[in-house]
Order: sequence, then structure tokens, then C-alpha cells
Amino acid sequence: MANHQRRPSSVNQASAVASQDIPASRDLQPVADTSQPVADPPDAQSRRVIIDRVRPSVDDGRFPVKRTMGESIEIVATIFADGHDVIAAAVKDRAGSDADGPWRETPLTLAAPGTDQWTAPFDLPSIGWHKYAVIAWIDRFGTWRRDLAIKVAAAQDVGVELLEGALRVRAAAARADAVGSGADAANWLLTQADALSEASPIADRVVTALGEELARLMRLYDDRAPVTSSKLLRVRVDRERARFGAWYEMFPRSAGAGTGRGGTFKDACALLAGVADLGFDVLYLPPIHPIGKSFRKGPNNTLSAGPDDPGSPWAIGSADGGHTAIDPGLGTLDDFASFRRTAKRQGLEIALDLAFQCSPDHPWVREHPEWFRHRPDGTIKYAENPPKKYQDIYPFDFACEEWRSLWRALLDVTLFWIGQGIRIFRVDNPHTKSLGFWEWAIAEVQTRHPDVIFLAEAFTRPAVMQYLAKVGFTQSYSYFTWRNTKVELTDYLTELTASPPREYLRPNLFANTPDILHAYLQTGGRAAFQARLLLAATLGASYGIYSGFELCEAQAVTGTEEYFESEKYQVKHRDWDRPGHIKELIARVNRIRRHHRALQFDWTLAFHETDNPEIIAYSKTSPDGADALLMIVNLDPLHMQHGHVDVHVPGSRFFTAHDLLDDATYAWRDGWNYVRFDPDIRQGHILKLESAS
Repeated sequence: MANHQRRPSSVNQASAVASQDIPASRDLQPVADTSQPVADPPDAQSRRVIIDRVRPSVDDGRFPVKRTMGESIEIVATIFADGHDVIAAAVKDRAGSDADGPWRETPLTLAAPGTDQWTAPFDLPSIGWHKYAVIAWIDRFGTWRRDLAIKVAAAQDVGVELLEGALRVRAAAARADAVGSGADAANWLLTQADALSEASPIADRVVTALGEELARLMRLYDDRAPVTSSKLLRVRVDRERARFGAWYEMFPRSAGAGTGRGGTFKDACALLAGVADLGFDVLYLPPIHPIGKSFRKGPNNTLSAGPDDPGSPWAIGSADGGHTAIDPGLGTLDDFASFRRTAKRQGLEIALDLAFQCSPDHPWVREHPEWFRHRPDGTIKYAENPPKKYQDIYPFDFACEEWRSLWRALLDVTLFWIGQGIRIFRVDNPHTKSLGFWEWAIAEVQTRHPDVIFLAEAFTRPAVMQYLAKVGFTQSYSYFTWRNTKVELTDYLTELTASPPREYLRPNLFANTPDILHAYLQTGGRAAFQARLLLAATLGASYGIYSGFELCEAQAVTGTEEYFESEKYQVKHRDWDRPGHIKELIARVNRIRRHHRALQFDWTLAFHETDNPEIIAYSKTSPDGADALLMIVNLDPLHMQHGHVDVHVPGSRFFTAHDLLDDATYAWRDGWNYVRFDPDIRQGHILKLESAS
């Protein structure tokens, strides 16, 4: 039989049932808990203003944002308070080296009514560390001034309000007088307080109260307490070369001009003028140290090296020394110093490779075996990147028991070369070393030498590349080498220039490296090299090529991205003037880069629509808007491509497009314009648009 429950038959019955479950109201009175004392509210709770989401910041201030000297940094913060009082806010900043100096203060302004978004830029005039924080407070004088204006507009009596204002101005004068440099301000404020309180017409006193100079000085000397402050944030300010530069990679041992021997630094001096004529800023050298003989690699990475094979420069160390020695085949430390000075006279800065690994013959293998990983049989493990094996290289164990002495030794290597005048380092495979080491070592270096630049050669997962940039690397290699289609380039460059990592990761767009000869270059012929040069040099403020690119060297080991007869394992003599080179184009592009600030920054990159997927168009503008260029590149190196590009020049129906590559001029109109590219004639445009109407 079903079990039926009886429901209340009336409202009164329902109330009766409810009253059995819910205590009477007298039982709900709070009972004081005297077992625990009531804590006083913290001082911070008395601050009425809230500062939220200060931008830019990296990982909530764990790491610094990055800028270069002369740039400004735009601060944005969400700031609000209870009630309707006026808020005042500012960003305070100072150079990290000026630990005891005064804070500079820049007022923040409300971006738009009702948004609670406050913003202000401040400039960064010196390299090194910079600290900043957002502060905000209730602006009592500003609130009084606003309310006074409202009451005056409503024809209300404001006599008492003016006396109230006079008291506040007198208090501010006292604070100004207490500041050594504020005596003049104090006297002026006292005259204003007198004007507010004297028996003069109300209208005249109101004019005094609403004066802009009074508002400015009251902002400086009015009582702000209590002030809310954000956490202290940091910005790393680097020299311009950290943001903008053209890099050229060269093996000095290949400068022997076909003499049958490897080149020396003295031989390489003869090539410096040619590199400078191409318009490069940085000359990067692979490791210049003694090369081990044990397990030395032969041509094309073979395991059987002949007696005259030079081996890989990355197999560092022999009986002739280690990371602070010069390979005897290149010369002496004095020869290197002479080479560096000659390069400097040509306008070239030398960058050295930091490759923290050893050959089996490195002195450290004998002196510090505890710094390496060992197999069960006691032998030291060589480097592997399966299926690749590097029998000629021993990696360090950055987590060995004696890691502190290892870390200090590697820092000393870096400081040694800084002592030889080097201020730029390209770091080999930093992602295979301790990330904590890099954070410590780079900070130690840049504390002593703020102008030093570190480029991370880390072709690895995005999160690791980004973390290396966060911990201190000034620049980063990128995936540009493998991005060749319009969609790939658009998506990737947008990611680099318009997403949060742009605050700390500066890409260096190398078109090729000794390790990477992309299939696009292997099969595309001269036009492919032209296209990739134009893309690298105009998409990125920093870009680079490895020597031989200007000769369109394209022969690879079948089925790989490895150069055939790679210069990593043998001396390579070149005819620098052989037919088919693109040296004139490289020189022209680098001149354009130097003359146009639009190409010296990354963040202003904007892509334009085209109706042909093989044609990519994009523009760049200098931060002040005074310089703007439009680039159009044919991505197909094998076929003629044509189509239309959507271009707009504000305020102009008609304009001229002046090609800076060949001085050709085109008459264009607002909207879609026709372009045509023949690989035998041109692969792209760098256009300066000039209004015609």
C-alpha cells in the first residue's frame, strides 16, 4: 500500500509546522564571542582608493617589462573608490641606480568618464633598471573645488565653503614651507588663502578658488594621506641596439681567400668593409676558442675527421685553453682586439657566441670533472639530441653538487669577454641550461654593465622561449625561419607584436643560420632569398642573415635543413662577387632601415588586405606618426603574381606611392590598387605614400 503523507490543511497549519523548524526571532540575536579578541583593522583597510590591474606588468611584477632608452612607457591602471569624491593618481618612477634619490611623479588622467581607467606615459632617459608604482588618493581640494563650482552654478551661498577652502590652502602652505624648495610656493599659497577669506566680493573669491595655478600647487602640497600604492614594478631599459639592428654572422676562419688554410683575424679584417657596405650593425662570430681534437667532426658532420679538418667551433677547449682563450689558428688575443677595433671603425659591433659546453679536451674536464654528468662506468656523457649525437661535446651539469662554483666560473667567462670590449652575446642553446642560472648570471652582468645585450638562440617550445625572455634575455631567435605563407606570417607576427609577450620578448628575425636552410630557400632560387630578405628586414626591427645568404647559397644535405659542406665543420672560401648575388638589395634595404624610423620598431606593424594569398602587405609607422611605410611582398618565388592591395591615406583620395627600392613612382587612389610581381624583376615594394590631394 502507498504511504501517503498528510499535507497541512490550512495556512495556519503550515505556519505551525514552520514554527517548529525555525527558531523564534528572539533566538536569532547575535551572541558576543568573547573567547577571541577582536583584531584592529590593518592600516591599509583605511585607504579608500583601490588600485587594480596596473599595466604593463609581467606575471604580476615577477619579471620586468622591457623598453629601450628614449622610449616612453604607457601606464594604465584601474582606479576607483567608494563614494563620489574626486580621485587623484600618479605614477612615480626612478632609475634603479638612484636608490636614495627622489621619485619623479607624473599625473595619471582618466581615460574617459565612467571607465575607471587611468593612464599616463613617462619617459625612460637612461639604460639600466627602472622602478615604478602607481599611487592614488582622495583629492580633497579637488572635491571641494568641484562641489564649489556646482554650488556657484546653482546660485547657492558659498561663503562658508570659501572659508573652508582657505583653511585647506593655509595647511598646504605650511607643508610647502616645510620643503626646502617650497618657500615661494608657500608664500603664494598664503596670498591665495587670504584672498579666499577676505571680505571681498564672492565672485572674485570664486575666481581665485577655481584658478588653475592654485589647483596645480594644491596637487603638490595638499594633504594626501592616506595614499594607496600599487606594488613596485620594474622596467629593464636597454640601449637602442636591443630594439633595432641588422646582424651578420661570419666564420672568421673562412676569410683565408682560398689560400689553402683557415683564415685569421688579420685576414678577416679585409672582409669588414664589405660587411659594413652592406649596412649591417652587428657582426656575430661563432665561438673563437680552441677546438678539441677528440672525436672531432669531419666534413658534413662525419665521425672521421682528417688531420687538416678544423672541427666544429662549438667543441670548445683543447691543450691551448678553454673559454677565455683564442683558437691559435685565428691568432692571439691582441689580434682579436685589433679586429674588434677595426670593426668599430667600420661602424660594426662584434657579438660573440657564449656556448657553455666543452670538448673532451677542455682543461675543465681534467680540472673539474665534478661539473659534468657521468655514466655508470665513470665516463662523461657527451651531448645528444636524438637521433643526433655530438660525441665532440660534453654538456655541463648545472645541478651538480658543485653547481655554485660552476656558475661562478661561467659568469667569469662572460665578464672576461666584457673586459675585452664585448657588449653583445649570442647564447647557444640556453634552453638546455639551467633557467635559474640565466636569471642570476644576466642580472649579475647587467648590474655591472647595463649596456650588455644577450640574444637567446633557443628554437624550442613557446613557453620556454618566453620564460628565457622573462628571466633576462634581451632578444630572442624566433620561428620566423619556418613561417613562409601569408597566414603563417600574419598570425605569427601579430602574436609577436600585439599580444602580451611583446612586453618582454624582442624577436630577432634571422632569415637563415648555419643550422637552418629552409626548403623555401633550397628550392626558390634567387627570388626566394630576395623575398625572405625583404620580409625579415621590414617585419622585424632586428633581423639577421648568415654569410652566404647574399650569394643565395642553397645546397642542402638531401632531406634536411643542413647546409651541404656546412661551414660548421670545414673552412669555406667564397667568391663574394659571383653572378646572382643580392648584395645591392641588402645594402639598399639596410639604408632604408637606417633612414626610416618606421622600420626601427615592431609594435606599429599592421597588415593590409590583398586579394591574392601569395601577396602579403603590411605597414609600419614611427611611434610619433611622422614616418610611415607600406611593404608589399610576393611570397611565390617561382611564378608571376598580381592582384590588389587595400590602401588608405587619411584625408587623401589620390596619392603617390614612391618605391624606395628602385625610385619608381605609382599614382594610386584611396582603396584597392593593382600590383604585379615577376620573380625575374622584383619580389616586393617598400613604399612611401605621399598625398596628392
